[in-house]
Amino acid sequence: MDTLIITGSGLTVNDVVNVARHGQKVELHPDARKRILECRAMLEKKIAANEIMYGVNTGIGEFSEIVLNDEQIKEFQKYLVYNHAAGIGDPAPIEIVRGAMLSRINVHAHGNSGCRLEITETYVEMLNKGVTPYACQKGSVGACGDLAPMSQIALLLMGEGKAFYKGELLSGAEAMKRAGIKVPGLLVRDGLAVINGSNMLTAMSAIWLVDANNWLKQAEIAAAMSLEALKANMKPYTPLLHEVRGFKGAMRSANAINKCVTGGDLKEGRIKSKVQDAYSMRSTPQVIGAAHDMLGYARSQVEIELNGVCDNPVFFPDKDLQLSGANFQGTPVAVPMDMAGATITMVCVLSERRLNRLNNPALNVGLPAFLTKGAGMFSGLMLSQYTADMLIVEQRILSAPASIQSIPAAADQEDFVSMGMNTAIKNNQILDNAYGILGIEYMAAAQALDFRKSEYSFGTGVQKAKDVIRKHVQFLDIDRPLYEDHTTMKELVKSCEILHEVEKTVGSLE
Repeated sequence: MDTLIITGSGLTVNDVVNVARHGQKVELHPDARKRILECRAMLEKKIAANEIMYGVNTGIGEFSEIVLNDEQIKEFQKYLVYNHAAGIGDPAPIEIVRGAMLSRINVHAHGNSGCRLEITETYVEMLNKGVTPYACQKGSVGACGDLAPMSQIALLLMGEGKAFYKGELLSGAEAMKRAGIKVPGLLVRDGLAVINGSNMLTAMSAIWLVDANNWLKQAEIAAAMSLEALKANMKPYTPLLHEVRGFKGAMRSANAINKCVTGGDLKEGRIKSKVQDAYSMRSTPQVIGAAHDMLGYARSQVEIELNGVCDNPVFFPDKDLQLSGANFQGTPVAVPMDMAGATITMVCVLSERRLNRLNNPALNVGLPAFLTKGAGMFSGLMLSQYTADMLIVEQRILSAPASIQSIPAAADQEDFVSMGMNTAIKNNQILDNAYGILGIEYMAAAQALDFRKSEYSFGTGVQKAKDVIRKHVQFLDIDRPLYEDHTTMKELVKSCEILHEVEKTVGSLE
């Protein structure tokens, strides 16, 4: 991959994934460097003129009215970072921390944050050399930004804290030494300039959106497999039907499913089907389409945040002005991401209803009960549905919005917060469950199609998906413990192998 040039604009969720997960190198654009230097010069001029500036020569939060003297200003940034490095529990995944650092670099690139250029360049060097700070995932309320995890990242700027480097967890000082990165230390404004934004929850959301989009495409493949196994009426997937209503997501979803079933007897009208199927079979484009539309909106909001000045205070060198506000507030990201997570749960409910129809002899159009050849002696995939149901109930609990759960803090100075980190964390669990639920539908659909293969031919995309599944999980001829199959299928969905192979066969599903 080419080096990603950081300008302050144009950063996408895919860019975040490429840097955070795949190690793409980054570089500050010369204009961004110039803006950072100009902003710092303005800040130092205002300090020399004794202008009162929040978090520069005052305390923070409830202590914002306390003005610091010259000696206190020198040490304040260090203690600010110490105090705010107050998370708890397990570290955030390396890719999330890397994504947060990238997001913060892009904030600085605007030239409105006031930190020294050395601070931003140190983050760039850490990304490129693979030094990833140890930052607890829990502890942020999503305003004033993600203070706790961002402060743990900032400890490295003083040669403190801990960091991962080449597979080892080291002291911050040792990690920086081994990587050959100079520790810049923190001077006036530097500390607050690296912690006062919702960069962690935004990075988590960006990566999640890419993964969730891939999951939705796989949900369409699974739906196509189940529809063929259940001899569905495919007229509800006619493009004209969705065009006349106008929802882009539904049009996209119907098109993707049609691609998967094209070439098979069902799509070509050679199989008799009902005049009208149950909702779980004929409203899939409308349901998955709504999820596509919601994820599209969430992505637009996340990318605004990725390319905005998420900071406080904000400095305007061209106007010789500094303004204190609430650009750190995570609500614009938290609200759409709450909804995005709920739509994944919704699509999982639809998946489970198709699983039920595959298993239920009263609904599965002549398939064996619970997809077993030995009913009575064997129970087939009966218990697989139980597992899917458990995962969905957990998803439903997690789908309650976090963005309405504000608890006041800091002596009521910070009396409304976004709780956006809770949104990001619970969305990860929702999606993790979704991999398992969809894996179980895939397994059941492949089992059902094996019972049907002597009756009729399948769409090219459906056949390819079944072939991939059979490389990993075999036909259930007689009962066996299924926990390994369930886990294998979950990891298969997570790997996107089915998606990649199907798209090679039928073209892009977007």
